[in-house]
Amino acid sequence: MASRTLAVWEHRKVVGLLVRRDLKVKYQQSVLGYAWTMLEPLALTLVYFFVFGMVLNADRGIPEEAKPYGGYILFLVAGILPWTTFGAILSEAPRAMITHSKLITTMKVPREIFPMATVGTKFVEYLLTWPVLLIFVFAMGGRFTWEGMLVWLPLAIILTFVFGLGVTLFLASVNVLLRDVERLTRILTRLLFYGSAILFPAALVLNADGVPGWAKTIYELNPLMGIFQMHRTVWFAGFEELTPSALALTSAVVGSILMLIIGYWTFRRLEMSVLKEL
Repeated sequence: MASRTLAVWEHRKVVGLLVRRDLKVKYQQSVLGYAWTMLEPLALTLVYFFVFGMVLNADRGIPEEAKPYGGYILFLVAGILPWTTFGAILSEAPRAMITHSKLITTMKVPREIFPMATVGTKFVEYLLTWPVLLIFVFAMGGRFTWEGMLVWLPLAIILTFVFGLGVTLFLASVNVLLRDVERLTRILTRLLFYGSAILFPAALVLNADGVPGWAKTIYELNPLMGIFQMHRTVWFAGFEELTPSALALTSAVVGSILMLIIGYWTFRRLEMSVLKEL
């Protein structure tokens, strides 16, 4: 494993080349180009703000003390932007090997590079959405602390990358041998979106009397819920209702590491079979 990791590091420039190529191909015939990375999540935010904030009153889960610091709309933006990145990773993950099949069979490089390039491309797009987030932070009176910027934000980004890479390694290898995985992933993406506290604070579920205790535990064990709570804590530091609990935090860290281990083990185990299929 150490030698394989060293080989991936030695070919890191290939990852950069693949990322630049994918971005160029994606936006070369687009009039607005990279602006779409900001416009799409912004449009979603406005729609969800109207439906969940104004019609369904999901903002009742936001502490009153937090509302002057951006309130529900900043809550939405801070969750939708990282989710857009993760959702794009899930969408591309099953085809990460199939898309690069010609390169995989001709280039003598570690095959992990191709799933890594898929995740890397989405993270570059995530960085391009930051102007939207910062505009909302300053326009809505949001606040941040050094704890949030130096602890929560790096941890959230690292765990998103680790979990996303693990999922991509797993899905990319399995989908080559079992094409139903791509369709199942679409269903899973919808379930994760509504099960990761993107549109409403987790407190609405965890404090609901009608939700059984076992269901609340399963809800908190979802690593993505804790990860997206970390993304929000950067801008809502000090508000307990919007900060991940000890269980959610532990699940996010342990779950991300386990996902990477499972994904990498599956990828290596199926590698020869995948190459024969490609």
